[in-house]
Amino acid sequence: MTSPENNIVAGINNSLGIELQESISMDELKNLLAGYIHHLISGNFNKLVSILYRIDINEVKLKQLLENNPAEDAGRIIAELIIQRQIQKIKSRKENESNNIIPEDDKW
Repeated sequence: MTSPENNIVAGINNSLGIELQESISMDELKNLLAGYIHHLISGNFNKLVSILYRIDINEVKLKQLLENNPAEDAGRIIAELIIQRQIQKIKSRKENESNNIIPEDDKW
């Protein structure tokens, strides 16, 4: 059975097209992800915007966080939002799976 952290890393790898080890800690994930985001900010900003759109990061929330925390590292702020979004997706999938259980008597 995979741990929730492994599911988070696997989802992020899939969404971003990267290959982080699934056995890393959440702190390591955040640091590596922040580094990758910094790379995109300086080298391929359009790709970063595309990724954030595809992952469905709330643009208003991101702008507010960046404006309200000017001394904070932008890469870490974005990394945290990506991790939070991946956790939301995992929870949503689990809820949908449990809601879609059909009793044997009702199956065709």
